[in-house]
Amino acid sequence: MLARWLPAAINTRPTEWSRAAIGMALGTMLSVWVCGQVFGIEVAQHLIGPLGASAVLLFAVSSGALAQPWSIVGGYLSSAVVSLLVAHVLGRTLGSACLAAGMALLLMCWLRCLHPPAGALALTLVLADPATIAMDWNALGPVMVGASTLLLSALAYNNLTGIRYPKRASEPAAAVPADHPPIDSQAITAQDLKRALADMEAFFDVTPEDLEQLIHASELHAKRRSIGEVLIPRL
Repeated sequence: MLARWLPAAINTRPTEWSRAAIGMALGTMLSVWVCGQVFGIEVAQHLIGPLGASAVLLFAVSSGALAQPWSIVGGYLSSAVVSLLVAHVLGRTLGSACLAAGMALLLMCWLRCLHPPAGALALTLVLADPATIAMDWNALGPVMVGASTLLLSALAYNNLTGIRYPKRASEPAAAVPADHPPIDSQAITAQDLKRALADMEAFFDVTPEDLEQLIHASELHAKRRSIGEVLIPRL
C-alpha cells in the first residue's frame, strides 16, 4: 500500500529538465512583463500564479492534451468570463470564488479546453486585488494578453529547442520501422484506443495516437529482445 504513494519514474533526462526550466522562467517573465507594460505591473503580478502554472505545462509537458493552444486560450477565456460573472452576481467571497472555479471546470470540459491553471485563474479573479477589481470586465484584457504571450513564447521556444509544439490530437503515429512486423487485423490501433478510453470514462492527459506509437515501439523492443535470446546461447 505504501508503494502506491511513491512517485513514478520520470522518463526524461536532466537536459530536458533544464530546457523546460529555462523556458518556463523566460516565458513567465515575458508574459508578466508584457502584461505589466499594457495594464500595469500590479495587475500583471496578480496573474503570475496561474501563468506560472501554465508555463509548467507548456514547457515541461507540451505533448499533453492539457498543454495545447486551445486548452490555455479557451481555458483562460472561459474561466475569466465565468469568474467575472459570478463576482458580479454573488460578490467577491471565498464561497463565490470556489463556485466560479467549479463552474469554470464544467465549462472547460464542455468546450474541450481543460487547463488546470485556469481553475486557479477563476479563484484569482474573484478574489482579486483592488487594481484588477477596478477594471471590472476589462480584466479580460490582461488575462488574454498574458495567456497569449505565454503561448507565443512556448511556440517559439519549444520549436527552437527541438520540441514540436503544438501537437494535433489527430496527428498520426510515426511510421513503423521497416523491421517491425506487419500489423495484422488483431493489432491495436488508435481507433481501438479511443474506444477503450471512452469505456473507462476518465480523463487521461495523453492522445490515442501517442499510445498507439508507444505500443508499436514496445512491440519492436520485445521482438528485438526475443531475437537476442534466440541468437545468444545460454550458458
